Amino acid sequence: MHPTSSPSDKDRVRDYFNGIGFDRWRRIYGDDQVNKVQRDIRQGHQQTVEFVLDWLRRDRDAAHRTFCDAGCGTGSLSIPLAAMGAQVFASDISEKMVAEAQRRSPNPANPTYSVSDLASLSGSYDTVICLDVLIHYPLEDAKFLLGHLTSLAQARLIFSFAPKNPYYTLLKRIGEFFPGASKATRAYLHNEFALREALDDLGWKVARQEMTSTQFYFSRLLEAVRK
Repeated sequence: MHPTSSPSDKDRVRDYFNGIGFDRWRRIYGDDQVNKVQRDIRQGHQQTVEFVLDWLRRDRDAAHRTFCDAGCGTGSLSIPLAAMGAQVFASDISEKMVAEAQRRSPNPANPTYSVSDLASLSGSYDTVICLDVLIHYPLEDAKFLLGHLTSLAQARLIFSFAPKNPYYTLLKRIGEFFPGASKATRAYLHNEFALREALDDLGWKVARQEMTSTQFYFSRLLEAVRK
């Protein structure tokens, strides 16, 4: 069995979002006053969430279906998804993120929240969704995690990642010149062809795609279904 990530990667992500990074991302994913960069990231993340919700609205395929929101953060997707009538099982590696999502949820019964890293998730769901999480894991671990997430999904997997190309690679390198303890964990850009190839090997294919690109946020969104 492939390790889901080196202990340093997984532990770093958990410690960051339970520690110094929690307040930063709680504010970004909320309505608090933030700076220009954080506001841009907030808008980008919300656009990615809206792409997913729009797909489900058009399909009229959320009500009474089961969804796993893997890496739910503060509930930016889980909460509106539950409001659409879906049964949502949401998890995050960070206890603090899960507690914040529970605090924001108007319905204490749905979503159902738990603390878990991606590799420890279990169960069976109509749809598994994983937004803005794979950026924390190197490519081989990301491919392994795709395999695990598809094993939980009966119909489809929706996930996002930071695509690797010359422009985004340069932007990431520029950002690394401005370190800050509260800014980020390790950020990995992924080759889209490699992820599509991994899906193909698993017996899945891409059905829909979108791209969110703002000044400081970029995310490729793919919907994969069984072949």
